[in-house]
Amino acid sequence: MCLAVPGRILSIDTSNPDIKMARVQFGEAVRDISIQWLDDVKVGDYIMAHVGTALSKVDEKDAEYTLNALREMGETDEAY
Repeated sequence: MCLAVPGRILSIDTSNPDIKMARVQFGEAVRDISIQWLDDVKVGDYIMAHVGTALSKVDEKDAEYTLNALREMGETDEAY
């Protein structure tokens, strides 16, 4: 089973023309995530990420709902 996790974009790096990357916060963890396939994201936006790649943009309400569901299932922020 695949699981996408919501995170908030902290910064965007476009210095490499081959791949657009972002620093994304998942709870207390911060990871580098490829946002190459998303055209309309900016700092502060929430994305759904899986295996280091942003799959879609989501609104804050949906992101919080998903994070709360993961917490209720016993998944912690440190698990990502």
